[in-house]
Amino acid sequence: MRIFALDSELWLRHPIQEVFAFFSDASNLETITPPWLNFEIRTGRPLEIRQGIVIDYRLRLHGIPFSWRSFISVWEPPHRFVDEQVRGPYRLWRHEHTFAEKDGGTLVRDHVDYAVRGGQIVQGLMVAPNVARIFEFRRRKLSEIFG
Repeated sequence: MRIFALDSELWLRHPIQEVFAFFSDASNLETITPPWLNFEIRTGRPLEIRQGIVIDYRLRLHGIPFSWRSFISVWEPPHRFVDEQVRGPYRLWRHEHTFAEKDGGTLVRDHVDYAVRGGQIVQGLMVAPNVARIFEFRRRKLSEIFG
């Protein structure tokens, strides 16, 4: 299984506690996910993210519906958390979110390790461009929300 990686970062002019609180509210994931994915959290609310919680989602990619279940494997407020796919479209998905105080604001970093079904060809033609678009949307939306 070939593992690919994506790294993204964004500096926000807000304190780490405020930024982490935003990410701690699972419903905000719908806000920072592109509308073209038709992303919907299926787990009941209110939903407090914490270590060990399992969250179910539904989404559509190129018209194809997917179920996705993730598990919060690491929860270290306000500096880090990790979500891992339990069931979904990837062979592997491990997303580490880190938050660091920097220059009077917060540096938000995402590191994703993932593996795809179909290997390098599917990765290059479909998955890598889609993942890049998703994280670009996320950066723009967070910049909007936090000004």
